Amino acid sequence: MDPTEDCVEIEEVIYDEPQEIYPHSEIELCGSVKVKVFQGHKDTVKSCRFCADDQKALTSSFDKTVKLWHLDDGTLLKSYQGHDLNVSQAHPDPTGDRFVSCGWDKKVQVWNTETGSILWCHHHDGIVSCCNFSHDGQYVISGSDVDHCLKVWDAHNGILIHKVPDLHRSTITSCKFSPRDDRVVTCSMDKTTKFWDIKSMCNTISLGGHINIISDTAMSMDEHKLATVSWDKTIAFWDIATGSYRLKGPEKLEKAHEGCISSCDFTTDGLLLVTGGFDQQVCVWDTENVCQRLRLQGHTDWVEDVCFSKDQKWILSSSKDKCLRLWNIENTDDIPIVLQRKRAIGLRVYNCTSCGKQFSVSQIDTAEDVKRCVFCRLQTPDRAI
Repeated sequence: MDPTEDCVEIEEVIYDEPQEIYPHSEIELCGSVKVKVFQGHKDTVKSCRFCADDQKALTSSFDKTVKLWHLDDGTLLKSYQGHDLNVSQAHPDPTGDRFVSCGWDKKVQVWNTETGSILWCHHHDGIVSCCNFSHDGQYVISGSDVDHCLKVWDAHNGILIHKVPDLHRSTITSCKFSPRDDRVVTCSMDKTTKFWDIKSMCNTISLGGHINIISDTAMSMDEHKLATVSWDKTIAFWDIATGSYRLKGPEKLEKAHEGCISSCDFTTDGLLLVTGGFDQQVCVWDTENVCQRLRLQGHTDWVEDVCFSKDQKWILSSSKDKCLRLWNIENTDDIPIVLQRKRAIGLRVYNCTSCGKQFSVSQIDTAEDVKRCVFCRLQTPDRAI
């Protein structure tokens, strides 16, 4: 099944106050990005994730299936059927050889990606709302609604290692391992985010900061920043490295979307955050300057999930419109309004000595040898600049 390919305009809002994303102000059509649209699901595409070194995508849907797509040519590689009701999430392991799925049928299942066989299957007492693999592929976590329970499983044999009942007071909406796999970060309809420590087997941090359901979290790879997004339309950035949020609270972007925000994800370097929401939009945010960088439009219903590729060139988004979209953001630095905004907030713009494309660095960065863009630096094994 081939995707349709189109060119979608990016709308940029010119605004005076960084926190006010949608005031009465001028809207400019200032550029475009290529997007591939993958159609094949028959209902809401609830989750989407890159796998196999960003060559493939794994999606889950309310049509009771999980699907594997080849992103280059749009081929639908496999459709996995093993759930009796809506599939809440599906996440690949680090190699892409296995994936975990969960759903409204109370099941948590680990699959062999190539053969489509179910390696093990267990249950919660209620709807399983979220699941994930650890970064080392050794563990699986899952969260549910009725008992508000977090479970930690051995990824290889399905043995239950930890059961944490009533971690929250309401449905767990997201569960993720920290990059070092020593903590599990959960958020909930009870408006809190919690850190559960694997070794001590206890809750070590509880965060509020929102006035409505917290739908998702994202942690930077260096574990310095945590982002939380909510139905209150707000993005909160927490400095978890220094703990400064204990005194000052999080740094917030109010009215980041025109409706509930459903999902978020950091780039590998933590400099960008992508969000998706009820307003059918995918937004990219500059995390250092806490401002909007891009707003991508094209979905015709609620955006359920978003994620960045490892090389930071692509964004996947899935929606209630039954579609998966693959956005190419590699050349967005060339858009005039993006360059104008960067200069306005004190960024220097250079041409990369390797690929020739423009990129930006902070005015306070005194490193004279920063001569290549992040994409070219990521392709260098030693990550030297």
